Amino acid sequence: MTATPDLRTSRLASPDLLRSVFRRHAAGVAVITARGDDGPVGFTATSLASVSAEPPLISFGIGTGASSWPAVSRTDHVGVHVLGEHQEELAATFARSGADRFGGSTAWREGPEGVPVLDGVLAWLVCKVVTRVPAGDHRIVLAEVVLGDPAGDGRPLLYHQGRFNGLRD
Repeated sequence: MTATPDLRTSRLASPDLLRSVFRRHAAGVAVITARGDDGPVGFTATSLASVSAEPPLISFGIGTGASSWPAVSRTDHVGVHVLGEHQEELAATFARSGADRFGGSTAWREGPEGVPVLDGVLAWLVCKVVTRVPAGDHRIVLAEVVLGDPAGDGRPLLYHQGRFNGLRD
């Protein structure tokens, strides 16, 4: 049985309230990549969503203050990588500000349309950016799937309560 919400403990909308609520929402972990003017860029995203099957569309959010935003704001194509539970370190690297995301510990290659494609992921897509929708201090990027590979081995990496976790049976 579900507990009845206690309206006496409710709080007014704020960035802290939103973060607190979404810490309780388990989300799959993805890395979004793009070709930038000075080399590849990428970031960890938990906002990846399937939008449409026909045409095949996905979406993700990115903050306009993110280091990857200038490249994502101009690129025609992005890479979308679904991470496995064995890739917690990779997720942390792409989430950390100032990290050498494409350094020696990151296995990747240049894929179609010059998009950086990460090795060893559960699944990956190359997508053509359709539009970028303003949403507060973020942009929602809608992109159409061009090609991909869903054949990676393993179980998904999740993000919950501020930590990366594996799926439990």
